[in-house]
Amino acid sequence: MVKAVQSTTTGAESIHWRLQDLYAGSDDPRLEADMLWASSAAEDFARQYRPGLGDLDAAALATAMQSLEAIRQRLGRVGTFRYLSYVTHADQPAYGAALQAYEEAATQVSNQLIFFDIAWNAVDENRAEQLLQDPALAHWAHLLRNWRQYRSHLRSESEEQILSEKRVTGRALWERLFDETLTEMRFNLRGKAMTEQEVLTLLSNPDRTLRHDAAESLSTGLESRLHTLTTCFNAILADKALDDRLRSYPHWLSERNLSNEISDSMVEALEAAVVSRYALVARYYRLKAKLLRVAPLMDYDRYAPISSAARRYDWAECQRIVLAAVHDFSPELGAIGQRFFDEHWIDAALAPGKRGGAFAHPVTPDVHPYLMVNYTGTVRDVMTVAHELGHGIHQYLAREQGYLNADTPLTTAETASVFGEMLTFERLMREEQDPQQRLTLLCGKIEDTFATVFRQMAMHRFEVVMHNARRCEGELSKERLAELWMQTQTEQFADSIQFSPGYRWWWSYIPHFIGSPGYVYAYAFGELLTLALIQRYRENPQGFVPGYVAMLKLGGSKTPAEVVAETGVNLEDPDLWSKALDYLASMVDEAESLAGVR
Repeated sequence: MVKAVQSTTTGAESIHWRLQDLYAGSDDPRLEADMLWASSAAEDFARQYRPGLGDLDAAALATAMQSLEAIRQRLGRVGTFRYLSYVTHADQPAYGAALQAYEEAATQVSNQLIFFDIAWNAVDENRAEQLLQDPALAHWAHLLRNWRQYRSHLRSESEEQILSEKRVTGRALWERLFDETLTEMRFNLRGKAMTEQEVLTLLSNPDRTLRHDAAESLSTGLESRLHTLTTCFNAILADKALDDRLRSYPHWLSERNLSNEISDSMVEALEAAVVSRYALVARYYRLKAKLLRVAPLMDYDRYAPISSAARRYDWAECQRIVLAAVHDFSPELGAIGQRFFDEHWIDAALAPGKRGGAFAHPVTPDVHPYLMVNYTGTVRDVMTVAHELGHGIHQYLAREQGYLNADTPLTTAETASVFGEMLTFERLMREEQDPQQRLTLLCGKIEDTFATVFRQMAMHRFEVVMHNARRCEGELSKERLAELWMQTQTEQFADSIQFSPGYRWWWSYIPHFIGSPGYVYAYAFGELLTLALIQRYRENPQGFVPGYVAMLKLGGSKTPAEVVAETGVNLEDPDLWSKALDYLASMVDEAESLAGVR
């Protein structure tokens, strides 16, 4: 007899964010008023600063930056409301239309400000450096210096305006089509129509037959929409290639590395370090096959709990564990984290029309961040809440740098989130006394870390070959994309895992490939950097915390190396990655020891 898909409640069903902290509702007149203000302010800004920007002294340039920040912050507040409303109602056309209308209007406003970047980059190098050394520009110095890194990639004002206008009706719409396609899809599993998020959650269910059926359901559903999804991929790949060519970027990842304030060589060193330890992945999954007593271990077994009696956590228990972990580390950070739960800054409920996945949105300094998760009660969901809360606390602290300086490059953006996960994991391990459950928790943490380091690096390598193939071969078929996907997925596992035939289509649901090309290596960067920070924390718990909090407060106001240096960790250390990977290997050693196989 085939078992039905189980339905459980977690207490998160009523957990929705309070967007009224931004605006009263979609018809709040302040939405239009703020857009009108931003448009008028942008016109005034252009009239005042377009002539003679290069002649401003440091104090006048600082005043101009304050005005620019105010305009962009007002746009950001409206845009955040439209976006957050949309991601929880992606199946309702009115929300998508409102977001599109905002993007078109915001583009018009932003186009009036494009001259500033161009004029600033036209300032003579010596003159620019004199200005940047002036104390009056101290708050803006890093940002302005960083903007000058783009001077060889900027085009004329009219060309920049055209590129900006075309993005709204080009790439942005392909991203929206991709999101809406996956949001509206329903996957047939044992007679029940399920969302993508619900099916993905079942891949960590203790019931192997249910995991198998969930994987088959996902594969079948994706295959049924591959025409649309493949078209979205090709459109984004072609748009990226065109943009890179028009802006004279030497390769597809150049723009991302520049925005991450990281050199090509550092990314290459990270990739080489991770790939060199692929054998660790195969070693662990051979252990897992023994623990599960299955042969061969299939792709849908990767996230299966070692114990069939894996604990589930209701929303109240999740809140207690995550906040206790943060508070034990720093009462200051714990108090900030408490506000996310108490003041409705989180949307955790599964709901029709809600986008899958999870994220933290920094919003603007005059409000507060918001978190979105899809909570089902698994230990991985607890870790996801810890991850996003780490982001949220980081974003909350960085607000003191102001709207433009608070934003962190991806190289440091994932640090607080992964650190929060590690603190929560250690809290769970301290509370758990049962040896089998401890092994289950440890294996789950290893798998999550592997997913962040090795899986994300494998996905980065897929992006590399995918973008390069599109530029050399032209439009890519679904079969060609599947070939590249399997090539880069299987190399990390050696012979430790066997893949189902339908797994070759799983590239098609990864949103980062569409919305943020080149993003995913930052996960590996952040995870390994966090392991280095954890090692430093354990060496000196009391002395580490103040530097860590100071690092978070800096946001993006300094370079990643300067920000991380607050904790005593050196990003230029050539052994940084290998030491962090050694720590990960020690976790596998511990799992083998607990399992009694060493």
